[in-house]
Amino acid sequence: MNKKISDKDIKDWQEFLSKNERLSIKDDELIKKNVPEILTFDLHGYSLRDANDKVKDIIQKSYDSGIKKLIFITGKGLHSQNERDPYVSKDLGILKNSVPTYIKNNNQLMNKIIDIVEADIKDGGSGALYIYLKKKL
Repeated sequence: MNKKISDKDIKDWQEFLSKNERLSIKDDELIKKNVPEILTFDLHGYSLRDANDKVKDIIQKSYDSGIKKLIFITGKGLHSQNERDPYVSKDLGILKNSVPTYIKNNNQLMNKIIDIVEADIKDGGSGALYIYLKKKL
């Protein structure tokens, strides 16, 4: 084994020290690599109460895990059975409208959210939502 340090290695080391750079922590990099940036969840078939509970749970866990973007597929309400029941609002019973309202009225959730917008057509368009989460403090 050669115990002599090459001139190039000495120069590289001196250059590194002069820049005052921090070395990255490899464990942190591995953790970040294992966290998906985007999580998609389909709410089709959920009742309004169950959908709201699920949305709340997913937002909280995703925020804690460092996920940056959520896609909730709510559907457009085209196959909703609400139109058969005269005592149920055709608009408010649809997850497409109710889920964003639930989130916006929940301060605990809104404190974790940057923005809620309609999804691009490739992700479901008006039948899906993008929720952008803040970085956990």
